Amino acid sequence: MIGAIPALSHRLRPLLAAIFLGATGALMSAPALARGPDGIADVAEKVIDAVVNISTSQTIEAKGGGDGRGAMPQLPPGSPFEEFFDDFFKNRRGGPGSKGGDLQPHKTNSLGSGFIVDTSGIVVTNNHVIADADEINIIMNDGSKFRAELVGVDKKTDLAVLKFKPTKPLTAVKFGDSDKLRLGEWVIAIGNPFSLGGTVTAGIVSARNRDINSGPYDSYIQTDAAINRGNSGGPLFNLDGEVIGVNTLIISPTGGSIGIGFAVPSKTVAGVVDQLRQFGELRRGWLGVRIQTVTDEIAESLNIKPARGALIAGVEDKGPAKPAGIEPGDVVITFDGKEIKEPKDLSRVVADTPVGKEVDVVIIRKGQEETHKVTLGRLDDGDKAVQAAAKTQEPAEKPVTQKALGLDLATLSKDLRGRYKIKDSVKGVIITNVDSASDAADKRLSAGDVIVEVAQEAVSNAGDVKKRVDQLKKDGKKSVLLLVSNADGELRFVALSVQ
Repeated sequence: MIGAIPALSHRLRPLLAAIFLGATGALMSAPALARGPDGIADVAEKVIDAVVNISTSQTIEAKGGGDGRGAMPQLPPGSPFEEFFDDFFKNRRGGPGSKGGDLQPHKTNSLGSGFIVDTSGIVVTNNHVIADADEINIIMNDGSKFRAELVGVDKKTDLAVLKFKPTKPLTAVKFGDSDKLRLGEWVIAIGNPFSLGGTVTAGIVSARNRDINSGPYDSYIQTDAAINRGNSGGPLFNLDGEVIGVNTLIISPTGGSIGIGFAVPSKTVAGVVDQLRQFGELRRGWLGVRIQTVTDEIAESLNIKPARGALIAGVEDKGPAKPAGIEPGDVVITFDGKEIKEPKDLSRVVADTPVGKEVDVVIIRKGQEETHKVTLGRLDDGDKAVQAAAKTQEPAEKPVTQKALGLDLATLSKDLRGRYKIKDSVKGVIITNVDSASDAADKRLSAGDVIVEVAQEAVSNAGDVKKRVDQLKKDGKKSVLLLVSNADGELRFVALSVQ
């Protein structure tokens, strides 16, 4: 038996050799596949001359304060940022240790990326790359440098358009269709990370339509292609050499790439660039409504299955929606032929629709679909500070109230308007107290809020609310839909459990 083992091994040797070679071949091919498709080098070679570095400078005014030494950051020897801080503090009057210690006016520089979209010298980048810059320069792939002018910016999408006068023929790139991107599709990022110049990285599309709450029109492409500081404003290419995104943000605890980067999709970028080139500003569509999410509870109250769309919480008196017959409580499910699954969808599609265009808006009202024609107005993009409504403490002598849904309710009187600073235009039943253990507290109702409607019927006194709630309980409803106003008249819908 012992002598049979060598003989058996001898007979298996060719098979084992074949298995070993096959396994070796598989192991050798895995790294090759991990590097991505062969077309990456061809794409990079074709488009890299259209990718530029953007250098900006900004003058910082002088600031005084003691001998100045206490404010100087302490960095460990050998820190990669040590030389930058050394250069900065050389601008101090007399240098470190001087008696005056005041900082002199000095310039700070920053670097980012961009790309040429027109051979006449039109460049696209991020707004944050050039924000507050005194001087903007375009640095080509061959090192040539040009002074650039600002055409326009859009802060809400963090995009900017620049122009410069070229002295030789340029390479320009075209936008692709970001809507056609598939998860797992290979993409290429080119930019100026950490001031290293034209750098090519590759990865895949990790997610689409990503909302990271950075702005009202978030719909980012997420990619694991390495994006670092300095890549901002650079292009994200598909394998056809088309720009399908502008690299804008990363998530990183260290400041370097951890494989989570975000790009503004080309569909958004192309529209913004066209308007900035044409008008020097954004002219977004405006519907004139306030919207909120259709939760499962709200959907049940409105007899909508499944929960979807954007709930109209308020309609501007001078907005386009009001003359079109759109009302609070309507749920928008289609806008200009595009399905609306959630409020963000409506915000994006309205903003992207040309001002003055007449569109069909499909709503659900009391369980029935209706179509309304709306001619869009223009959104005023001016940022307006909105102060929270002042809330006074509940007076020691309480008004006569009734209880329902964990709320103390009172008929809205002149005295209560004064105590809670409620505008005369607000009508309904005021909340004077909220049970901290109730569903109403979880939904952030508070004293001073005014219930305008219960189950889409207006109420004028506390008895109306209690009567409507009792009837809904008898009808077997699980929740009741309230239309609630704050002191300034801003409306929102809140669904509360009646069980």
